[in-house]
Amino acid sequence: MHNVRIFIPSFRSEDNPIEKGYTVFKVDVLMNGRQHTVKKRYSEFHNLHKILKKSIKPPEIPSKHVRNWIPKVLEQRRHGLELYLQTIIMENEVLPKIFLDFLNIRHFPSLTKTESCGSFETESEEASKLTHQPAMLYHRDPYMLPSTHDTFSNVVIEGVIHGIFYPDLQPR
Repeated sequence: MHNVRIFIPSFRSEDNPIEKGYTVFKVDVLMNGRQHTVKKRYSEFHNLHKILKKSIKPPEIPSKHVRNWIPKVLEQRRHGLELYLQTIIMENEVLPKIFLDFLNIRHFPSLTKTESCGSFETESEEASKLTHQPAMLYHRDPYMLPSTHDTFSNVVIEGVIHGIFYPDLQPR
């Protein structure tokens, strides 16, 4: 089960002088306690459906040809699109990248922790390397160099450095 919840709480009609009016659906995405909203037209849902059919078996999408100026029909379409997105989440163990992009979801944990470190057989060496962001930056390593006001040298650090870099050197 994925930790993503999708709701389409509302829709509104848009008027555009270039093209005829259309409906925009407000899609609320709740993931790991954070919520964001994306606004999508039915044509975007329809394009997503066509692309998803190439990789998974998506559920049926509400009909493309409806009288989209009747509020009751638009409410049925809203409910159908909400059910469509929720069904994709429930029926797929791994969510397709195009689906996550559609919902503006980044950094989605689609693999289990044991799989995320890489596989020896299937992944290239470059793909299995983990990346990180530094959390703290020191001008000098506080554990390797004694501070200037330290009157006693650190015997443990000197021993470790000698053990690593000069293993053949005997201590005095």
